[in-house]
Amino acid sequence: MADQPKNENKQRVALVIQYLGTHFHGWQRQPNGRTVQAEIERVLSEVLESPVTIHGAGRTDTGVHAAAQIAHFDHSSRIPAHRWSAILNSRLPEDILIRASAPVSPTWHARFSASWRRYRYTIYTDSRPNLFVRPFSWHYYNVPLNEFLIQKALNPLLGYHHLAAFRRANSARKHSWVDVQAVECQRQGPLIQIEIQANGFLYGMVRLLVGLLVQVGTKERSPESFTQLWIDQQRDRVKYAAPAQGLCLLRVGYPESPFPKEAWFDTQPQFLLNY
Repeated sequence: MADQPKNENKQRVALVIQYLGTHFHGWQRQPNGRTVQAEIERVLSEVLESPVTIHGAGRTDTGVHAAAQIAHFDHSSRIPAHRWSAILNSRLPEDILIRASAPVSPTWHARFSASWRRYRYTIYTDSRPNLFVRPFSWHYYNVPLNEFLIQKALNPLLGYHHLAAFRRANSARKHSWVDVQAVECQRQGPLIQIEIQANGFLYGMVRLLVGLLVQVGTKERSPESFTQLWIDQQRDRVKYAAPAQGLCLLRVGYPESPFPKEAWFDTQPQFLLNY
């Protein structure tokens, strides 16, 4: 879009982004491997004919999906904010979609203005495989899972806690304190969905947590021992992370969202497999 007139005043645009994490090495740009951030920055730079950096609300890992990741970027063109969703969708690959774009103030930040993030982890428990569920769930069927025990183990996590037991190595975060605001485990037929909302998440936290919660659901571990493990910060006893494809960044909350609720609130479809 070389013919777009420009001015010197920077405008900040916020985006609601969906992506299928299957073929991405996570959100964050890196030297080797395809990433969501790099793909969007490539298109923005082509449109604006200058380098552009996009800032996300969270950094999802390799293979993790997002139903409503939030990000922002700055530009000096005259392209109105509401047009960016259509412009980007016409150029982005099929596994990234911009649901909405909106203007925000120069002080608004996708990461630092956020109040919370919410993740959903989906477990598929039927012994029969399902092609349409497989890309978005952990197929776990060897031992029955008790969702009530999982919920019982989740409840003590509510509040402000030191959760170093659920932190992978190489984390750049300075501390392991997390304010957990909501926890929920529900079953719909053969599907169990675990949702966790917090002010922020440790590197690898949800997948490590779900890997341990499955032990609770199979009665290999009691809810009480689960709680004692993270209270005592026994990281060496958290050995397995749940597979990436079952995890989705469901939504990000702000004191005042720049988007209508239908654009970001609950945009990962529910599978209805009640048989």
